[in-house]
Amino acid sequence: MTPPDPDISVTERAAAADWPAVAAALDQQGYATVPLLTVAECRALTALYNNEDAFRRRIIMQHHAYGSGEYKYFRYPLPELIAELRCAIYPHLAEIANRWHQQLREAERFPLMLEDYLGLCHRAGQERPTPLMLKYGPGDYNRLHQDLYGALVFPLQLTVLLSEPRQDFRGGEFLLVEQRARMQSRGEVVPLQQGTAVIFPVHHRPVEGTRGFLRVTMRHGVSRVRTGERYTLGIIFHDAT
Repeated sequence: MTPPDPDISVTERAAAADWPAVAAALDQQGYATVPLLTVAECRALTALYNNEDAFRRRIIMQHHAYGSGEYKYFRYPLPELIAELRCAIYPHLAEIANRWHQQLREAERFPLMLEDYLGLCHRAGQERPTPLMLKYGPGDYNRLHQDLYGALVFPLQLTVLLSEPRQDFRGGEFLLVEQRARMQSRGEVVPLQQGTAVIFPVHHRPVEGTRGFLRVTMRHGVSRVRTGERYTLGIIFHDAT
């Protein structure tokens, strides 16, 4: 996987990604990976974690039985790089999301511009920003979950690994679990490099069966960190109530 070019913008990198291949991977295996951020950008974002002015809320996972570790939700206005990344990725995922809803015979369709979709969220009372940064230390982990924050849910989200595996931390693998009706769950470990995003379903995805498309439930989490510190950036497109 070719590292991101530091001489072009995040918007240009997103436009240059192989989106047909991303769509095919999401259809076939339930996730896709795309290199998006440079090492310098990852370090700059990680350094934001101690800037309390950038965040609206801090969550200690142990207090809510979510796992072990912590995360913080950014406040509006988002940091420039995060806002640009969110806007640049959304239109490509909206096309996939609309196709998925058609396959699942769901009436809702998503506008092709993020500002239009956020307008829908805000008019529905979902006004709080959901991009977040997660911090894990030795022994920390994240239980399998879904990021649902209100009635409006955009079907896809992404997580960018900000730390360097095997150098900054060990363990802490990104996990996906798929549950199909009348079948045992299928788990997958998604290998990531620093600056690489994993794109995956928020709640469920369509899988073609013998009688049309089936709704398959997805959950994601993080395995136990063995050593070091692991930071990730989470980009969720629907805002929260």
